[in-house]
Amino acid sequence: MHTTTAKNLLSSQNGMNIYRGCSHGCIYCDSRSLCYNFTHEFEDIEVKENAPELLERALKSKRKKCMIGTGSMSDPYMHIEEQLKLTRRCLEIIDRYEFGVAVQTKSTRVLRDIDLFRSINRKAKSVIQMTLTTYDETLCKVLEPNVSGTRERYEALREFQKSGIPTVVWISPILPFINDSEENLRGLLEYCADAGVKGIICFGMGVTLRDGDREYFYRALDRSMPGMKQQYQRTFGNAYECSSPNQAALIRLLQETCEKHHILYKTEEVFGYLHEFPEKFSQMSLGDFM
Repeated sequence: MHTTTAKNLLSSQNGMNIYRGCSHGCIYCDSRSLCYNFTHEFEDIEVKENAPELLERALKSKRKKCMIGTGSMSDPYMHIEEQLKLTRRCLEIIDRYEFGVAVQTKSTRVLRDIDLFRSINRKAKSVIQMTLTTYDETLCKVLEPNVSGTRERYEALREFQKSGIPTVVWISPILPFINDSEENLRGLLEYCADAGVKGIICFGMGVTLRDGDREYFYRALDRSMPGMKQQYQRTFGNAYECSSPNQAALIRLLQETCEKHHILYKTEEVFGYLHEFPEKFSQMSLGDFM
């Protein structure tokens, strides 16, 4: 871990990454790709120590309330958040200024801040996004070695459901020849339906591999699944998109299940929901809730 003093925090789309790098060790992580220009080891997490101050300055200057997103590049609830609590401090600021928040994570540490998510959701809108990759817990520990197990994440989704906080699940990645079975997808979808998720994001049944990410992924396959790397190389070469041969059947299963349980699954609709700020709150001031 090392600290830095950042100049800016919010992107043009109101997203923020408080940390850069990750300790979760997911073998397929796109954030390891060379195109993101990391100048330090991925596990040597860069901490934007002035993130809360930058966020407060940005929210003070905004003329219209909106949703604030976090977690797209680095999980806001990785291990060091237990001690640093920078994510919690940022949530406190979002709550104070009555903006909305959409958090993406694979960690049940997110439950620590359920009090803040409840408060934000009363005043505006909170959405918890949780990634689910494989129903098989043993395989989960191979693919995502330092993360909460799949059932633990499902149970966290249930807790947010009980609190009236909407949730969205990312089913990603579906790795060809590894977790691209109907049995696996059916198990994940049953979790989603039982937890009452609002939407599911899935960009296709497969995985993307860029330079940097691909090499890390292949080294992990060599350790845990001998011969699998060679199968990928024979099938996909150096392609960016590696689609499952079972893609058509899996997409059909996803769509049919979502329609049955009234779960959003069209990407534009789910992202529209994530970015939509409740209109009745958009012009309210801090004093309206005091």
